[in-house]
Amino acid sequence: MSLPQPLRRRLSSFSRTVFTDSHRTDPQYPGDRPDNEIVSSLPLQMSLYFNVYFFPFWWLSTVVMLHLKYPVLSDYYKFILVTIMILTSLIEVIRLYLGYMGNLQEKVPELAGFWLLSLLLQLPIILFLLFNEGLKIQPLERAVHIVFALFLTFQVIVAFVTLKTMVNKLATHFRLNEFDQLEEYPRPNFYSLGKEERAVPVAGRGPS
Repeated sequence: MSLPQPLRRRLSSFSRTVFTDSHRTDPQYPGDRPDNEIVSSLPLQMSLYFNVYFFPFWWLSTVVMLHLKYPVLSDYYKFILVTIMILTSLIEVIRLYLGYMGNLQEKVPELAGFWLLSLLLQLPIILFLLFNEGLKIQPLERAVHIVFALFLTFQVIVAFVTLKTMVNKLATHFRLNEFDQLEEYPRPNFYSLGKEERAVPVAGRGPS
């Protein structure tokens, strides 16, 4: 299972725009190849691993607390909490999958999708659940929301750094490939062509 090609192209373009380091210098020597450099993040992968085991506990705790306080909530907050639980569950499954694929296989579009879902959807939702006192937050809920928010904050920061490294590696690899193609098929030198043309004698002209 992979992202649709139009979505992959949009995420790739977004990654090149946001995460490319314009101040980074190219390798000084063409032999300095980045091909064998591993840019996957071990801290990010460890965070994702523990997140996978923590999420069912967070989901179960939140559902139990929602069931206990449901009768005392207003209809407005009942609808909001049920909607949030459904959206958060779906988003988290997709988010963790993209994080694993993007980090382990060094796929920029997948990791960019993971970063966007974490920053723009999951983190605001968890902060809403954590700080909105109208939800009648229970101590267990507050504890699991804090842990989840810490996971998300750490992953957003580490994924940002990892994406910058991946995008810059791809950009360097692309420039080195262009350099190799120029070495294999060198362009004719303008000045050398001029010298060769002047060296060719003109037909029909004798020595003066």
